[in-house]
Amino acid sequence: MKYPAITSWDDVRLEFKKIWGYDDFRPPQGEIVRSLLDKRDSLIVLPTGGGKSICFQLPALLQSGLTLVISPLVALMENQVQELKDRNLPAALLHSELPSQQRRKIMEDLERQELRLLYLSPETLLSEAVWERLCQPQLEINGLILDEAHCLVQWGDTFRPAYRRLGAVRQALLKCKPPGTKIAIAAFTATADTTAQATIQKVLKLQQPKFFLISPYRDNLNLKVQTVWTPRGRRQKMLKFIQARSRQSGLVYVRSRRDSEELAQWFEKLGYATAAYHAGLSAEERRKIEGSWLDGSTQFVICTSAFGMGINKPDVRWVVHFQAPQLLSEYIQEVGRGGRDGLPADALTLISEPTGWLNPEDKQRQSFFVNKLRSQYKNAQKLVKKLPLQGEVKTIATKYRDGEIALALLHSADRLEWLDPFSYRKNPRVDSSSLAKLSATQEEIQSQMTQYFSTRDCRWQFLLREFGFTKEAIDFRCERCDNCLKSR
Repeated sequence: MKYPAITSWDDVRLEFKKIWGYDDFRPPQGEIVRSLLDKRDSLIVLPTGGGKSICFQLPALLQSGLTLVISPLVALMENQVQELKDRNLPAALLHSELPSQQRRKIMEDLERQELRLLYLSPETLLSEAVWERLCQPQLEINGLILDEAHCLVQWGDTFRPAYRRLGAVRQALLKCKPPGTKIAIAAFTATADTTAQATIQKVLKLQQPKFFLISPYRDNLNLKVQTVWTPRGRRQKMLKFIQARSRQSGLVYVRSRRDSEELAQWFEKLGYATAAYHAGLSAEERRKIEGSWLDGSTQFVICTSAFGMGINKPDVRWVVHFQAPQLLSEYIQEVGRGGRDGLPADALTLISEPTGWLNPEDKQRQSFFVNKLRSQYKNAQKLVKKLPLQGEVKTIATKYRDGEIALALLHSADRLEWLDPFSYRKNPRVDSSSLAKLSATQEEIQSQMTQYFSTRDCRWQFLLREFGFTKEAIDFRCERCDNCLKSR
């Protein structure tokens, strides 16, 4: 698809209306589009439902060359690419589950420079076959977009070690391109406090980035936390909540595939139109469930974190966390699926009673995650002594169990640097205690979720404070969360 030369801002708005049908941008979409068209590095913190995908899709479509969109979840990428294809726009997705014939076709389109947007995971980006093609001198690349950039910072369910190598990608690509080539990097997320912003900027090596920082507060989203005393009580509380919202669309978030399947079976026996959704399903099965939910045939979906991101359903009236996520960033992403149309939506999180005597599952889940984290840090501490001064990521990943994770942790602690996306060099000047400090910091991040549950402050005030909007948090009261309603 060919676009006319863009010579003015009126041309940009005209193309925006032609593609998406909107008369004008919502603040700060227009400013972000300008920044990306100017090939400025950018860090964008925009609330869920703020229309961030348009901010990088439009500049990509209006420029010659290719924009790479790096994203953590296949489900998220599939939905965005399908929406673009439905509009006959030149976009594609590469991932390991694609049939070989389809993969071959995308590679051919890539070589013929027929694509404007290519979505891929960090692992696919750094795979040999894809990287080789991206490094061809004649292939014009104008930008790297890191979607869901919070995954780079925090070691939650969505973290993968390949994220830590993304800062070496631009320089490695530029070495293969003609002199004077410019590749901009833009990082998008709904959640990043000041520390996370600094980490994203450092890891991605952003050059004089432009910052767009919008508060995560949503005035139509009503937050509530309820304590449950038994596993049966947890199910009954959820059931009662859903019964009071008959025929309203919603989502139930769980933390494992097994829980999503077991709960779906339980609800189906009770006569509810629902389905289990997780990353273990085929693309065809996922599309079928999404379609049924979008058209209202399925009232709600019981899902892991693989669901919801990038799926545009404005009228989600409620979100239940049957089990709480480990991280505040994941929580704010998931509750943000509710009320995208601006109308009221309720978000309920169920937590076990604090002692854990009657219902220990939350404490067990938290302990499992913290122990896993500590084990990874200990492994990294042992590995750093065995590592050669310089080496290949592939060699270390093959030789040592969890070797790639250990390298990512060592990079997080400044114990090594990337020479390129595939090789490292140790940094002997950094104090050996840096890993222990990093471990303590990550455990502190884990504890934010527990603090959120126990706070008596306005829940939105707590979230604003934690995500770095300290001025906005002063004396803030939403007047609709469970804590605000109690204090009335």
